[in-house]
Amino acid sequence: MLQSVKRQVRDPEVAALLELAVFPDPEHVERAIRLYEEQEEVQLLAYVEEGETLGIIGYRPTGTGEITITHIAVEPESRGLGYGRGMMLELMVMEKPERVIAETDEEAVDFYRSIGFAVIGQGLSSSGLERFRCVYSVDEDEEE
Repeated sequence: MLQSVKRQVRDPEVAALLELAVFPDPEHVERAIRLYEEQEEVQLLAYVEEGETLGIIGYRPTGTGEITITHIAVEPESRGLGYGRGMMLELMVMEKPERVIAETDEEAVDFYRSIGFAVIGQGLSSSGLERFRCVYSVDEDEEE
């Protein structure tokens, strides 16, 4: 079940999951934490099962039927068990977007492909890593 942890973003358990979603550098982690603290429209949800936080998903609704995934992470011991897919699907049910957009690196691009996102290469970032834009368009049939 997803629940808001936006106000608990500095909680060590939440911050540790957020750290998994960014370049493991204290500056990047702090920038991600401040995103949720300072921008009201940006939301951060955690997947909690039996009292244990297994993953997080952050997003920004645009108000035009589109949401942008800002961060997604699942604790390492729980990866490959469907929690990432479950968080994404539960978020889509909650928000009912027409499109979901994410930007990611080569390490996570197969996750997005596996759940039906179209993947477009964006070239190399300033850090030398290849970046990808992932877009999921919700079919009207899927919403019913």
